[in-house]
Amino acid sequence: MSLFNIKDQSLLSRLKNDNKEAFIEAYDLYVDQIYRFVFFKVGSKEEAEDITSAVFLKTWNHIQETDKLVEKTLKALLYRIARNTIIDHYRKKKELSDISIDAEDSDFDLPDGSQDIEAKIQLDSEIEIVHAKLLELKDEYREIIMMRYINEMSIEEVATILEKSKGNIRVLTHRALKALNELVGVDEKK
Repeated sequence: MSLFNIKDQSLLSRLKNDNKEAFIEAYDLYVDQIYRFVFFKVGSKEEAEDITSAVFLKTWNHIQETDKLVEKTLKALLYRIARNTIIDHYRKKKELSDISIDAEDSDFDLPDGSQDIEAKIQLDSEIEIVHAKLLELKDEYREIIMMRYINEMSIEEVATILEKSKGNIRVLTHRALKALNELVGVDEKK
């Protein structure tokens, strides 16, 4: 077990004991990852911020109200709650209007001040291409690619969140990457 997983499980254990300092640590550790996950789903900075805040509040409440958690890690729990909160968000939004989960006009600017301007322009161009192609993938493939490669989650974490077997996640990951490579035009021959 990695040092990170031990820290994650320790945080989860401390959260179960109503430790508010552990909540602050968990927030600091995961807020950027959860925000990025949510942002890729909703495409709006303001909505992503609101949903991210709701995810952490729901996570705290869930941990306090549940005797035995299904998830083995705090990260898996956060992503599952984030995923469900996004689904709830779109259900509520659908009741008000017909807005797509993959709006073409979504703002897709995640600033990174550490890059020089030329590298940033190149990166922005590549991100736009991949983002456009991700939107063409079916939801299941897009979600797996985001979890595995954008949010750097393990097969086990993705399997827990999506309630699928690890083998199924491996197969879906392979298929999703193959479909994305075909859309982007990457030659898989080695």
